[in-house]
This record gives sequence, C-alpha cells and structure tokens, in this order.
Amino acid sequence: MKIVTWNCNGAFRRKFNFIDKFDADIYVIQECENPIECNHPEYAYWAKNHLWIGDSKHKGVGIFVKGDITLEKLEWSTIYKDHSVKHFLPCLINGNIQLIAVWAHSNNSPNFGYIGQFWKFIQLHKFKFNEILIAGDFNSNVRWDQWDRWWNHSDVIRELQERNVDSLYHFYFGEQQGTEQQPTFFLQRNLNKPYHIDYIFGSSSLRDKLQKIEIGKIENWITISDHLPMIGEFSL
Repeated sequence: MKIVTWNCNGAFRRKFNFIDKFDADIYVIQECENPIECNHPEYAYWAKNHLWIGDSKHKGVGIFVKGDITLEKLEWSTIYKDHSVKHFLPCLINGNIQLIAVWAHSNNSPNFGYIGQFWKFIQLHKFKFNEILIAGDFNSNVRWDQWDRWWNHSDVIRELQERNVDSLYHFYFGEQQGTEQQPTFFLQRNLNKPYHIDYIFGSSSLRDKLQKIEIGKIENWITISDHLPMIGEFSL
C-alpha cells in the first residue's frame, strides 16, 4: 500500500496529474477544490472515489483512493468544549485501517491555532485509535514549542506515542523531532526558508510494515507548490 500526502497550494484541478504519477493507493491532499463543485470533468473523474471537507468549495482537504478501495467517513466530532476545530477528516480504509487527513488551521484562535487544533482533536478521539494513519500538513514543528503551553508539538508527539502512534519519517530516518534533514515546506517558495511541517503518523502495526518513506525532490515540486509530497509505502 502506498500513501501520499501533499499540500498542493491550491488549483489542484490543474495539478492532480503531477501527483498521480506516484500511482498511490491513497492521496491526502490539502488546499484542494471540492471535486463535485469544481466543474472540471477530468478532475471529477480522477476523484471519483473520494471524501472532502472544507470551508469553501475552492479550498479544503480531500482523501482520494483507487477505485477498488472502500472509503467510509467516520462521523467523529470536531467540537471541543463548544468550539469547532479544523480541518480533520477521519475515515476507514477497506473497513479496517483508520485514516485521519489533516490540514491544521489557525481557525482564528489566538491560543489554539494549528497544533493546538490537533491537540484538541486528539483529546476527543485518541482512545478510539486502533490501526491508524494520520497524514497531512500540521503547520507545526517542535522548534516552535512555547514554555507556557501544554499543547505544544512535543506534547502532541508524546500523547500519540502513548497510543503507540509514531512519526514514520522520524522512525524511518532515525531522526529526532526538530532535527529533520529534509524539509517539506518552503515559505513563499524561498529555498532559504525551509521547514518540516508535514507528517505521516502510524500505529505500531503499520510502522512494523513500513517499507519506505520518501520526500519529493525539490526541483520537481517547488514550481508547483510551496510543499513537497511525502510518500509512505507499506507491505500490506
């Protein structure tokens, strides 16, 4: 099984052919249009087996899978103490693997933006985690931890590990959080402003079946998006 996560930086209807070259089973795409409302027949055909959520038909997060894969949305709440968090799209792949697509958002929250949004989401649902993949743009790195917060990137990593869920990039390459040698994002597409903010997390059962983690080559993607795709392959 192959999964790709990528923030396409918008206009995915003109970019899906680039990512399709990976021939993945599952694509998790951030900042993509709703295929049903896009009025782009080729994109709609490519996306015929999908789930999508977003605030606007022009930009959201989608899960796109091959036609022989079953995709079932999980109706997990996104309301934490009367506040909606976004964007998180949970589903079941082939009836047994949980997948959460992530596009962590500021959500106009002065305190709980980005990783704080995900921290709230996992408080709601972490005890439901079984065989699970969590993939997407988290807009976060341990380097941005703040001393007076209990929902830092490090806190999220710790809580996931308590549920036997690890970052597969860090497991595969043997790197520590915050010391990543391969960026996934270039601010304003400036090669002098690299950051690692995209992740694929997996439960221990999937980690044990991991064959490969790969980051797309900068020269192939920087003209298309400010993010690079991350690819995970498993022996399922």
